[in-house]
Amino acid sequence: MIKFGPSGNSESFYNQGYSSTYDTPKYLHDLGLNAFEYSFGRGTNLSVDKAALFGEEFSKYNIEVSVHAPYYINFANTDEEKISNSIGYILSSLKRLKAMGGKRCVFHTATEGKELREKAFETTLKNIEKMLFVVYESGYGDMVLCPETMGKIRQIGTVEEILTICKMDNIFIPTFDFGHINSREKGLLKSADDYKIIIDQIFEALGEEKAKNIHIHFSKIQYGNAGEIRHLTMDDNIYGPEFEPLAQILNEYKMTPVVLSESNGTQAEDALLMKKIYYDIAGGNNA
Repeated sequence: MIKFGPSGNSESFYNQGYSSTYDTPKYLHDLGLNAFEYSFGRGTNLSVDKAALFGEEFSKYNIEVSVHAPYYINFANTDEEKISNSIGYILSSLKRLKAMGGKRCVFHTATEGKELREKAFETTLKNIEKMLFVVYESGYGDMVLCPETMGKIRQIGTVEEILTICKMDNIFIPTFDFGHINSREKGLLKSADDYKIIIDQIFEALGEEKAKNIHIHFSKIQYGNAGEIRHLTMDDNIYGPEFEPLAQILNEYKMTPVVLSESNGTQAEDALLMKKIYYDIAGGNNA
């Protein structure tokens, strides 16, 4: 079953008087959404006990919860202490994710820094291997790690790079952020065929099971020569990308991803819009 929801809470959530993620599951359920991504972008400050309380509510309202690991992660770094910190951010995120009852942990892989890209990516792969060993050793082999395609040119996270990482181990399922891809490629995604080329790459590289169940981030994003600048809302009619052609391909391939809106302040509303677009195309398929 395909699932839709927001990454973080919309402005409307707070405008309606809510203030805690504890209230999010009921809010989403009442809207007709069934997924949510909790961000640890600025650090894993949430206590494990509180994460478990949130998890009870997510379970009660049948909301699939994922988390986004801290943005500080950089597996292209050559400093062993900083790599150890990056691995620690992953472990800390997984600990809280498990307490919430979720499975999927999204993370940014790396940035080039001063290295040539090929060398930076080589370093990234070696350090991700180190991370994998620690993840399994720490008892998180039943979780899912979701490396994300990135929107800035100097970030590690092209379609091909993420697929290479996801072929390393069964624990990986990719996060395809189509707003990021569109930003990086300066407006590449326009037609269903443009999306189809990418989806076909996923199926060829990872096989049917992984490909059908990818993690998706979607929003319209302003971009420039260096790629991503800022997230927009679905009302934007300048930058794109549009969701309709992606929905066509998701339906055609009978895919069942988790689709998270990362719109700027209207995440829940735009997740609902994407859900409507999808089911207008799919009818009862995958309902």
